[in-house]
Amino acid sequence: MTADRLSFAIDAGLPLPDDGRIALFGAPADLATGPLPLDRCQVVQRFFPDFSAWQVRGVATALVPEGPFAAAIVFLPRARDLAEARVAEAVAAAPGGLIVIDGQKTDGIEPMLKALRGRVELQGQVSKAHGKTAWFTAAASFDDWAHGQTRTASGAWTAPGVFSADGLDPASEALVAVLPPKLGADVADLGAGWGALSAGLLPRESLRKLHLVEADHAALDCACRNIDDPRAVFHWADATNWKPEAALDAVVMNPPFHQGRKADPALGQAFIASARRMLKPSGKLWLVANRHLPYESALSTHFRNSEEIAGDSRFKILHATRPNR
Repeated sequence: MTADRLSFAIDAGLPLPDDGRIALFGAPADLATGPLPLDRCQVVQRFFPDFSAWQVRGVATALVPEGPFAAAIVFLPRARDLAEARVAEAVAAAPGGLIVIDGQKTDGIEPMLKALRGRVELQGQVSKAHGKTAWFTAAASFDDWAHGQTRTASGAWTAPGVFSADGLDPASEALVAVLPPKLGADVADLGAGWGALSAGLLPRESLRKLHLVEADHAALDCACRNIDDPRAVFHWADATNWKPEAALDAVVMNPPFHQGRKADPALGQAFIASARRMLKPSGKLWLVANRHLPYESALSTHFRNSEEIAGDSRFKILHATRPNR
């Protein structure tokens, strides 16, 4: 939501309450808040970088809504099941209150509004800045939209909106297949998700401690259920600036490369820079990436040696040693 769209919606009749608390579900860190009364708002955010940024801005922030609320604003994610879950959570947190749905066209606001019209009476709607804002009163039940964790065909727990929620992704599977039997004693999986890659690392007897670092709290919750091993340590953190207590022997990763719908190689490059900072001088990095992503230059910047050790037309598996100091 841009400040312009929010102001436009208010001018068009959006009745934000004059008192009472307002929940902001999934509000991005760079939200232009405009006329929002932030002193009465609570951001419900489970993505660590955004959670931390809202705290720095001095706005009340929580993993789960601490209601009740007079109103709730839902910021649509790309994943439809996660979007539905947010709406259900908002309705439950603001019973009888105002529910505002905001999203870009590219994030599915049109099909979401179509689905809502079959359940509630939309009291208003505006279009601006390639997106829409609509609102209704939380009177109907949305319990059937309260999607929680589910299990893959292999029995692993996943959740709405997490990466590769249907099962182990082919890239991570390819990486596990080429890793050496001995990785070292202290290892980190950056961007660990629901633990698929880490599960493939733990059979290695050389492991003494495996750090699973993940920014999505929902994914990390799944990892905690999927991995029952005393050597696993779970960190809700931003992998681009997380620091281990002691330097590591190895880092493995299948780094994310999207911010919204747009590919952003800088995110994976930041993971590579972070890996260099946390490794011992003898430490090693293994990563898998889509073939088109330009990670080789980042590897040559942060490591003295790097090479492609496996791959196909879709993926490349890269190995780097001797991190630069």
